[in-house]
Amino acid sequence: MNGEEYIGRADESLDATYEAPMSLAEYVDTVLETPEIAAHASKYLLAAIEAAGTRTVIEEGEEKERYRFFDDPHNDGEHAILGNTEVLNAFVDDLRSIAAGRGKDEKIVWLEGPTATGKSELKRCLINGLREYSKTPEGRRYTVEWNVAGAGGSDSALTYGDVPVEDEDDWYESPVQVHPLTVFPKDVRADLLAAINEQLDDHIEIHVDGDLDPFSREAYDYLEEQYRRQGAEDLFSAVTDPGHLRVKNFVVDIGRGIGVLHSEDEGTPKERLVGSWMHGMLRELDSRGRKNPQAFSYDGVLSQGNGLLTVVEDAAQHADLLQKLLNVPDESRVKLDKGIGMDVDTQLVIISNPDLEAQLNQHAEREGQDPLKALKRRLDKHEFTYLTNLSLEAQLLRRELTNETSVWDPDSWEELETWIQEPVTVAVRDEAETATEKELAPHTIEAAALYAVVSRLDAAPVPNGLDLVDKALLFDRGYLMEGDERVDIDDYDVEKTDADGDHGIPVTYVRDIVADLLHETQDRHHPDLPVEHVIMPRDVLNAIAEGLGDAPVFSAAEAGEYEERVVPVKNHVFGEQERDVLDAMMRDKRVDESTVEEYIEHVYAWASDEQIENARGEYVDPDPLKMKVFEIEHLGRFDEDNYADNDPDEAVEAFRTDKIITALNRHAWQRRDEEFRVGDVSPKEIPVIKTVLGSHDWDDVKRTYEDFDPRQWDNPPSGTETARLKEKTVENMVDMRGYSEATAELTSRHVMSQVSYRWD
Repeated sequence: MNGEEYIGRADESLDATYEAPMSLAEYVDTVLETPEIAAHASKYLLAAIEAAGTRTVIEEGEEKERYRFFDDPHNDGEHAILGNTEVLNAFVDDLRSIAAGRGKDEKIVWLEGPTATGKSELKRCLINGLREYSKTPEGRRYTVEWNVAGAGGSDSALTYGDVPVEDEDDWYESPVQVHPLTVFPKDVRADLLAAINEQLDDHIEIHVDGDLDPFSREAYDYLEEQYRRQGAEDLFSAVTDPGHLRVKNFVVDIGRGIGVLHSEDEGTPKERLVGSWMHGMLRELDSRGRKNPQAFSYDGVLSQGNGLLTVVEDAAQHADLLQKLLNVPDESRVKLDKGIGMDVDTQLVIISNPDLEAQLNQHAEREGQDPLKALKRRLDKHEFTYLTNLSLEAQLLRRELTNETSVWDPDSWEELETWIQEPVTVAVRDEAETATEKELAPHTIEAAALYAVVSRLDAAPVPNGLDLVDKALLFDRGYLMEGDERVDIDDYDVEKTDADGDHGIPVTYVRDIVADLLHETQDRHHPDLPVEHVIMPRDVLNAIAEGLGDAPVFSAAEAGEYEERVVPVKNHVFGEQERDVLDAMMRDKRVDESTVEEYIEHVYAWASDEQIENARGEYVDPDPLKMKVFEIEHLGRFDEDNYADNDPDEAVEAFRTDKIITALNRHAWQRRDEEFRVGDVSPKEIPVIKTVLGSHDWDDVKRTYEDFDPRQWDNPPSGTETARLKEKTVENMVDMRGYSEATAELTSRHVMSQVSYRWD
């Protein structure tokens, strides 16, 4: 596109965002057609979250519905909150109760948790999501602006119905984005809201309580007084004439519907809450013997957040302010001064680290005399924890190390597993600003993320036979494979406890360790190899464990505990690397899918004891020899002793019935309303085929490559079977698993160094 076309796109974007100002009557007509745009603060926030839809995720081994709003979809996921879906869902449930007025109106939502758990991301996600929602037709947000020019000091009588608008500079917007319906007297407003709520599609009615803000009230009262002196008959019409009052939409942002009190913000409680008087202005304005609310700054957090959302971040820094907020949720009112109050409509959210709770409990031993008891009663606490899902932690770590922002939303666990294990390339700049690409080998991000997750898990409830790595995998995908069997988390009786995610290695520590490795100038691998700029899983795991004792964020007891947990992680990652090498070595020995399908057809015919029709319309008779050969040579589950004259013994029959036929019958039941033929089912949908068929062990390698010697792997003699197999293995690792030649070389050397010990 050229420059003009980009300008045109920008015009279209803004044209779609903003509307021309309208009269109060036009606004009422619009609201009666689309009542949602008049929603009060908590209802609007709820609508913005729900408008983004939901998706299904697995966390702590359970399927959960997650609101996409918290994936920061409008910002390509840059500030997405990973995990903590239950906490976020509980937050939305609270909003729903508050919006409907079901008992939680007086509550202040409190989000607590240790550093690097996503609390700050929630603040940014809320700001991004609400801003973008307010740009949509269904999310429009409106306020009023006033023009009092010419209303006083004119020699001629005022007129209305055709008040001229001579200068746009004479229009002043409500500084606290007051709701347009607050202009109406309360009795008229009640009838109007009743008519609006009749048009709603949901059960949460819109309510607009309170009065005009002090700034707007000053303008209203001034106009009313002028027209009353002139003897106007229709006083409300005169005051709200389009020449004096306009309704305009605005884009929600910090300071315009969203108030954020940062940890570094200073001032008296009143200044932080609502703003301050501008004393120079008080002398200039006609205050009629009192302070003029139009001389107020309205830059406090409640003023800026009026109409939608008020966020107090790092609330422990503003603990003195929290008690001043006690009556805001239930009374919805604050004071600018002794005689001047302001009604507010905002959803209060405070965000803190655990140190706020320590401050709130400082008088707990006084029980009934605790001066903070009233505040604690109003706080509705939701606790963020460290991630306990491998895939989420891997995604978070990648985001910390790269510029990736999109949120993973896989179609299957296999796709997600690929993303977790794949290599990552990071551009690193040296002091001379020269960029060098460095590679985190396959399984490196997985290893670092798994170690962090394992450090956060409660070891006490892990059943016999499982370790913390197993628990981490159960939390991530909801099952483990025990041989051919898929065993779900419910069968292990593993559930999340209060201790899971409560403490552990934070992602920021892991990120810094990996960053240090990326900036190392010396190559740490085999100086005899032309291998540069590569970081392996064991490098990261060793560095994380070795740095724990010196990191001030960990106590001596924590460092010792976390160091011990690195061993099962190393064993798991080595098993993954070993699988990659074996699959690459035995790639050419895999059975093609047509052979697998033929075996399944014969087993189904054997179980039916009759000829069957496959998906190709061919009729199949069971062939005992073909089934026997497949089960011995390809599945490796049985030997000749299990067959007498090609007839299977009880073990083979049980295998065919339990592992193959059961899966086929389950698939047939799922498709019971359609015509089912055995060839319709993919071999990959049968667990035993999917799990066992592609798996190989070192005995398979021995049988297939009789002259192979793993002890020669580093420098195999030319022309030997080991040399040929190594060349093919490295090529296959690059092609199949995304390895580079360097990482394939280093990974295969590491695996073979362990295999050679037990080869004979």
